[in-house]
Amino acid sequence: MPDLTDLPNLLPSAFERLDPAALRPHPATHRPRILLLYGSLRERSFSRFLTLEAARLLEAFGAETRTFNPSGLPLPDDAPVDHPKVQELRELSAWSEGQVWCSPERHGAMTSILKAQIDWIPLSIGAVRPTQGKTLAVMQVSGGSQSFNAVNQMRVLGRWMRMITIPNQSSVAKAYEQFDDDGRMKPSSYYDRLVDVVEELMKFTLLTRDASAYLTNRYSERKEDAEKLQAQAGLNAK
Repeated sequence: MPDLTDLPNLLPSAFERLDPAALRPHPATHRPRILLLYGSLRERSFSRFLTLEAARLLEAFGAETRTFNPSGLPLPDDAPVDHPKVQELRELSAWSEGQVWCSPERHGAMTSILKAQIDWIPLSIGAVRPTQGKTLAVMQVSGGSQSFNAVNQMRVLGRWMRMITIPNQSSVAKAYEQFDDDGRMKPSSYYDRLVDVVEELMKFTLLTRDASAYLTNRYSERKEDAEKLQAQAGLNAK
């Protein structure tokens, strides 16, 4: 135990020296599990097209993917949590080791369709934190010139959900020009950037997924747990 005499605000029982070996655990052998969410219900949805293109690339890089269809998902708090679409979304989030969020930019923001999906995944369900420590890539499509409002908002939201958001991102301008009649993305610098984003997401997922529990093991939460145990012990002693 290190000398903590000069740190009187610390709770010694909750303080832990860093363990470099815990950052290099025995690697998992299954394919990285990636959940993809998109934010439009239009029949010709460019955010869906971009999401499906990302899923194809993820599979090529060796991932196992699931893409959630938000059609039929109720508004947050407008249905019980046992609603089938809510349960499907929460189970997929728990299954995933990384996620991709893709939204159109509407009125300078991500869509309510994408936000509703995130709002149905709370920070915690009992003792489980459904998104903590998972990797995240953010993407957006725009009908006009290139913008970053939606991806910037999703980055804030990813941090709030305690996710590891990768540095790279995709913002596709004039999306109606970037996809063919079958919804496949045409060759362009936007496509090349998408490949970069997917490749980086895979690297970060492989780098962090096995150490996720250690990376998200926090002093403040250990202290809170220790104080609860001390309080419970005091009650039991009475």
